[in-house]
Amino acid sequence: MFEANKAMWLAILVIVSVLIYLLAPILMPFVSAAILAYIADPLVDKLEIKMPRTLAVSIVFLMLSVLALILLLILLPLLERQIVILAEKLPLYIDRIQHYLFPLLKEQFGIDVSLFDLNMLKQSLSEYWKDAGGIAANIVSSISRSGLILAGWIANFLLMLVVTFYLLRDWDVLVAKVHALIPRKKEKTIVTIVKESDEVLGAFFRGQMLVMIVLSVVYTVGLMIVGIDTALLIGGLSGMVSFVPYLGFIVGIVVASVAALMQFQDIIPVFYVAIVFMVGQALEGMLLTPLLVGDKIGLHPVAVIFAVLAGGQLFGFVGILLALPVAAVIAVVLRHMHEHYKQSELYAE
Repeated sequence: MFEANKAMWLAILVIVSVLIYLLAPILMPFVSAAILAYIADPLVDKLEIKMPRTLAVSIVFLMLSVLALILLLILLPLLERQIVILAEKLPLYIDRIQHYLFPLLKEQFGIDVSLFDLNMLKQSLSEYWKDAGGIAANIVSSISRSGLILAGWIANFLLMLVVTFYLLRDWDVLVAKVHALIPRKKEKTIVTIVKESDEVLGAFFRGQMLVMIVLSVVYTVGLMIVGIDTALLIGGLSGMVSFVPYLGFIVGIVVASVAALMQFQDIIPVFYVAIVFMVGQALEGMLLTPLLVGDKIGLHPVAVIFAVLAGGQLFGFVGILLALPVAAVIAVVLRHMHEHYKQSELYAE
């Protein structure tokens, strides 16, 4: 009987994995909706104390939609402007690399960089940007040439909104129905694992995302004070990859330092850049992560990198989106399996 149960669960796991792989192209709106519903459910539960759940869902749903729209309308033009600045100044930066950095490398370290001809790269970048124009204009132009693409985007977005609303409204009902399917003999163990997984996922989705947003703001404002032209690009990138410990700090300080050197041709702004990222790192380590995340996730940085790469390789963007939550839940299950093994007769032998 035990072997039959194992075979059945293995078959279910294989079937679910194959279905996810085959349905990956259409899963994005459903996965996005599930994540949004999971993040917003605690707020809906609090509002539900004072009003009907449908009204609470409507209020939260409206707040999230307005916030997303405002951020999109503000950030997209700013990002476009900074990418335009970067594209316009790239030829100048390439000239500085050729005239200052290459001779320094050859003189100090004996590195022959004559094989690197950056003139062709500079010319290609200039011609490409002249043809491409602004980001927003180019995107709109590309979309307008294909009504099917535009219709598909609109359909997926509307589908995500509808699914999010209904998942939020029926979240507690769905959880209760899933709970009712748990085998009674395994209920205590499974409920314990699910509760720990919920803590881990909550820490990741709510806590870690808040940490990423706050760090993006801190890095961006700091680099703007320093005077970096592409502060929003570099600060946003550094904050968004900070879910891997120290990765945001390393990426940000390296890229921002290079940008400062290219822009100011002086070493002093690099020290200011270092101060910005050290302040951000200290803020993350001493305040943001302990306060918003705690130590619930417990994933090693190597495990985080492997999970993201494996998810992307197996299931594309959907896999990247689900990689860390799935890895966090697997880590919880493995911890329970480890405890079970240590209490088993096999370990005692």
